[in-house]
Amino acid sequence: MGNTLHIQHATYIGSYIQESQCPRDGKPEFAFIGRSNVGKSSLINMLVGRKKLAKVSNTPGKTQTLNFFDVDRRLYIVDLPGYGYAKISKTKRKEWSRMVHAYLQKRATLQVAFVLLDANIPLQQNDIEFLNWCGEAHIPIALVYTKLDRMRHNKQQKNLAAIRKGLLEYWESLPPQFETSAVDGTGREQMWAFINELTAQYYARQDR
Repeated sequence: MGNTLHIQHATYIGSYIQESQCPRDGKPEFAFIGRSNVGKSSLINMLVGRKKLAKVSNTPGKTQTLNFFDVDRRLYIVDLPGYGYAKISKTKRKEWSRMVHAYLQKRATLQVAFVLLDANIPLQQNDIEFLNWCGEAHIPIALVYTKLDRMRHNKQQKNLAAIRKGLLEYWESLPPQFETSAVDGTGREQMWAFINELTAQYYARQDR
């Protein structure tokens, strides 16, 4: 794949437990969230071209804070705690949920939340619940199908069609969608074209 995007700097800024602690310098933000073990850290690392920027773990539930990464001093990537199968207490799960919901609802600089779905498994109930909550709360979202390298193309496309059909039982139309693989870089250029377009629009509005 031809690499049309070269990122000069991708830097960890900090981890926060509530929205009010997050950076206030006005850069546009792009959040990443999904069910635990959906491949979120691997996708972030693939996008920024760094192997170990976001910590990859085989144990679901390792991301427990709002983690900010600065990209070329012009935007933030925000790694949010996953939902689903993390082996944590109900109390801690509620804390994470409150933290994530507050961030998504209050953050004026948030441009879009990328919601990650595993391309190899059926649509999960907690994915439906989270996506429907985003719709009701008017959170701007895009769908990212992960791990496209793991299954034969025909079988995978059938599964993706089933996921879309399932979502259209609740949604009149689907938000932007991206098919990705952290292994071979599939979807990287398409996602950056989308991110760069929203970033340019954001700064154009600030200059008015």
